[in-house]
Formats: sequence, structure tokens, C-alpha cells
Amino acid sequence: MEIIEVTSTPPIDSDSLVLVIGKFDGLHKGHQVILETAREFMAEKDKLAVLSFSEHPQWVLRQDPNFEKKLTPEDDKLRILKEFGVDRYYLVKFTKEYAKISAKEFILDHISKLNVKRIVVGEGFHFGKGSESSTEELKSLCAQIDVSVTVVPLIMENGSEVSSSTIRSLVADGEMEAIQARLGRPYTVTGTVIHGKKLGRELGFPTINLGGTDSYVFPKPGVYMGTVEIHDGNFGQTNWNVLISAGYRPTVNGTGYLIEAYLLDFSGDLYGATVTVSFLKYLRGEIKFSGLEPLIAQMTNDKIEAQRLFQEMSLLHNSR
Repeated sequence: MEIIEVTSTPPIDSDSLVLVIGKFDGLHKGHQVILETAREFMAEKDKLAVLSFSEHPQWVLRQDPNFEKKLTPEDDKLRILKEFGVDRYYLVKFTKEYAKISAKEFILDHISKLNVKRIVVGEGFHFGKGSESSTEELKSLCAQIDVSVTVVPLIMENGSEVSSSTIRSLVADGEMEAIQARLGRPYTVTGTVIHGKKLGRELGFPTINLGGTDSYVFPKPGVYMGTVEIHDGNFGQTNWNVLISAGYRPTVNGTGYLIEAYLLDFSGDLYGATVTVSFLKYLRGEIKFSGLEPLIAQMTNDKIEAQRLFQEMSLLHNSR
């Protein structure tokens, strides 16, 4: 996938494009339908292109803390877009200056630089200075440069719109099953295994600590069951069931939010490895115990419960 960074107008290009425009944080089911719809309009020599922003406009313009972090930071977004067959990715450096561009200027001066035959967006799409313009103006402006527009209806899940904002709220609430229903996959965090205090090892539950995760929307503090994928060929088996502790570790006077994972039935050293942790189910909240003994007892119970649930999931999967 070709990546083109855009700071003002995109470079002139003659390749025939079907262009999808949006923020695409999370690459949820609604985004996936938009991409699949775009592919339906492609002829043999067309390229599927996506134009998206480096940062959420609400963070850049208003410093809204709800939009500082991402469901899918840039590396994750690029990986998923590539899996969906995107040929070209226009990464717009969104700034306060860029936000001043009017809808008319965006289409007639920016998009016109590209050989776009069709634009595909989701219902509710707004663009231009102050998000002033809707899909109706998009169609009107695009008609002036002979570009067709397709608007994809909203996708609903359990009676509500599938949206990145909703998923952010669900992550904050630890609602992992509801998140998976909207993403079409588990919520994941990718990081590098870093050295910690090795307290888990002393307690009989050696964990891996994830570094480099600050750009993610953090799940509700607590204990989860999940899986981990090891992105390193030196460990044979790459996927393991895990118990995840996410939060502030009040019993041991932890500082800052940390994601730790205890790999069931694993033995080895993963320091420096890149891993992806998938959150499958919230088991319990974060507790400040009176000491290490009750903490160990609870961790033992968590492990037993997780193993039981993994067994149930395996039996359910094998029965299908």
C-alpha cells in the first residue's frame, strides 16, 4: 500500500481512483462496509484510495480529551486498511490551518488534483471549515468536477449506530463483547514487552508488561481474559490465552496505567518482543487488597475462572 503524506493539497496524480474519505478510527463494521462498497465500483485498472487525518479534528481544534487517543493508532489503521485491499492512503496532517479550508476549496482545489471517478463516504459525513457541509453539498460540488458520490447508510448494532465514539465509551466501560460485535474483531493493543519490577514472577504469576501503548484508548481498569499474539518467529506457537491486568495496580502502589498479561502455560523470555493483546471479556474490577496474600488468592481464582471460560469457548467453537 502506497502512503502519501499531505500537508496542503495532494500531489497531482493521473491514476484512476475510487476514493473513500473519513477519520476511520477503529475501522469498525461501518467503515468496513464503506470500503467494501467502494470496491464494488472499481474497474480493472482503478485503485482503491483512502483519505484520512493524522489526528482527530476534535483533539486538534478543541483539545477534547475524549479524542486525544485512538482505537487504532496509525500503524494499526494501516495494517487493517492493507488487509481490506486499499492501494493508496492519503494521510492528511490535520492542523488548525488545514481546518480553515472550506468545503468548496477542499473539492475544487484539493480533490480535483486527483483522478477520482467516485467518492464513497458514510451517512452523516461532514466536511469543510467547521464541518459546514453535508453529503448533499458534497454531491453538488463533486458534480462540478464530474465525480460521482455514493453515501453508505449507517450500520446499526443492537439498536444503536455503530460509531467510533460509541466504541470509545464501550472501551472505557470494559464492554468487550459489545465492542467485538461492532468492530468485527476483538479490541487489541499492540506494544513492546518491557522490563518491570518482576513482582508477578515472585507471586507465581509471571506477566509481560506492555510499553509503547500510550496512543491507545485504555480499557476500563480491571482483569480480563484474552489472547496474545507474539510477532516474533523465535517462540514457535505465536498465540496464547492470557489473563490481562489493566490499570493502576493499587495494591503494589503502581504509578500510571499499565497493561500486563499472564500467558497461560507459557515459559520463556519475551523482553523486547512486539505483541498484540486482544481483550475478550471483562472478569472483574481493579481491587486494592490489604496485602499480597489476598492478591495471590484472587489471582488464582481469576486463573481458574479464565481457564473454565476458555474451555467453554473451545467447546462452543468445536461444536459449530
